[in-house]
Order: sequence, then structure tokens, then C-alpha cells
Amino acid sequence: MALQLSFIIQYNSFWVNGQTMKNLFEELKYICNELKDENEIILMKRYGSNAKRYTAIITLIAIVAIPIVIVSSIWPRVLDIIKPKNESRSNIWLQVMSQQFIDQEKYCYLYLFHMNTALFIGSIATIATGTMLIVCLTYACAMFKIASLRIEKAMMANNLQNKFENEIMIYKGIIYAVDVHRKAMEFCKYLISNFEGSFFFLIAIGVLNLSLNLCRIFQIVSGEMNKEQFLLHLIATAITFLYMFVANYIGQEIMDHNNNIFTTAYNVRWYKAPLHAQKLILFLLQMGNKTFGLNVGGLFVASINCFASLVSASISYFTVLCSIQQ
Repeated sequence: MALQLSFIIQYNSFWVNGQTMKNLFEELKYICNELKDENEIILMKRYGSNAKRYTAIITLIAIVAIPIVIVSSIWPRVLDIIKPKNESRSNIWLQVMSQQFIDQEKYCYLYLFHMNTALFIGSIATIATGTMLIVCLTYACAMFKIASLRIEKAMMANNLQNKFENEIMIYKGIIYAVDVHRKAMEFCKYLISNFEGSFFFLIAIGVLNLSLNLCRIFQIVSGEMNKEQFLLHLIATAITFLYMFVANYIGQEIMDHNNNIFTTAYNVRWYKAPLHAQKLILFLLQMGNKTFGLNVGGLFVASINCFASLVSASISYFTVLCSIQQ
């Protein structure tokens, strides 16, 4: 049920924000067209290649995993027809059906068709929308990286002999760096602000789903071992765990790339720059006092620490549920 809810929420969030995604890709196109430096263009293409690689890996995993899941759901019924036994073979997916008080014999094939169709469509929608977010945030990382390169390039202007030309190059470099940094931050804020509600619900469902599945696994292991149900809940736990990790890992990448801008500003030879340029760098460093990240509802900032907190919360709820039942 939680898996179906996550499918519905994610699909509807992108359906409602179709124009938002169009605007984001238009903004990306505009930013890429503005790039004139060859190194910056190469960097943007490299991050684009990384985004394609992530998409290809996730798609390949889905191409392998979805058919396996679908075949595993119908294979016991196929074997009952090809090599019948005195009793029907166990089916991990029909375990869910029995919990819903549905007549297995009467509605077996209809239920399996409905479940496999929902799983296939939901998985494709989730992969499509999830990889789209990965692409957008990977390009945002590229923009943060370009800001760092522009600061480094600006400080290299100190090697010029003409003092006036030297100052102009530094000013322009810092201005260009701040400009692309501002665009990257606005890009991320615009994305999160439009998907904030759906992300909040997905986080809540993920924590709840992880807690309930852990509780069910504990019950199965503690009581009479049911391999089919154990495998079913273990798969659901692994999927939820992986989804939460990937989402927070991307947020951590955004945070690290943003922090790298201020690390670069600290490490460059700013003390050799003209006094007015040093003041500009000082203002830039003051921005680093406030951490920037993918903030969801003012409660969650996507990062590895957030992932650890969500897992810790899930384990705490799982412990409470187990203690109540005992």
C-alpha cells in the first residue's frame, strides 16, 4: 500500500508541476548557451555525461528487476499447470492477497494482472521522474563547480603586469562567479519549492514503510519462519532504504559543491589581490556562514546526516511498535 501511495504521489507531483519542469530545462538551456569559456563548456558536458550514466544504470537495473518480479509472481501458477502437484506452490505475492481477505482461487489471475500492471506502470513513472530530478540536480552541481572555477580564474589575473587590467579581470571574474552561483541556488530553490509538499509526504511514507516492514520482518523471524513473507518484506525494505539513500546523497552533493565555492575562495591567493577585490571576496565568504541545501519544509535538509536521521527515526518507531505488540 505504501509503495502504491509513493507511486501516486510522485507521478501526480510531476503531472501538476509539468510547467515547472519545462521552465527548469529552459533555464538550464539558457545557462548553457551563456557559457563562452571552453573549460566551462567541457565541465558542463562532463556533468551531463554523468547524469546520462546515472539514468542508464537506474534504467538497466529496472529492465532487469521488473521482469524478474513479474515472472516470479506468475511462475508458481505456470508450474501448477505444467507440472501439477497435490498442493499449490507457494507464491510470495499471493501472501499479500490473503491478507486483503480476497478469494485467491476466484480472483488470483485478476489480482496478479492488476498487481503486475500497477508495479510496471508505477516503476516506470518513478524511474522517469526520479532520473529527471537527478539530471536537474547534477547540472546544478555543475553550476556550483563553474562558480569555483571562475573564482580560481579571477585570482590568476594577478599574474598580469598591467595593474588596471589586473583589477578589471578580478572584478569581472568574481562577478561572473557570484552570478552563476546565484543562478544555481535559485535553480535549486525553485525546484524544491514546487515539489516541497510531495517530497514531505514521500519522506513520511518512506519512514512509515521502513518501520512497518522492519516490524514485520522481526515478527516473522521471531515466530514461525515464513520464507515467502520474509522475502517480500525484505525486498520492500531494501527498495525504501535505497530510495532514501539516493535522494539524500544527491542533496549531499549539492551541499558539498556549494561549500566548495567558499573553500576555493579561502584557498586562493586573495591576499595578493587589490584591496577592493579583497573586500568583494570577503562579502562572498560571508555567504558561506549560512549552509545551503535542499530544504524540505524547513524540517529536512537532504544530506547523508538526514538519511541517518530518517533511518534512526524508522528504527525508533520500529522499536516502539515491537514493544507495544509484546
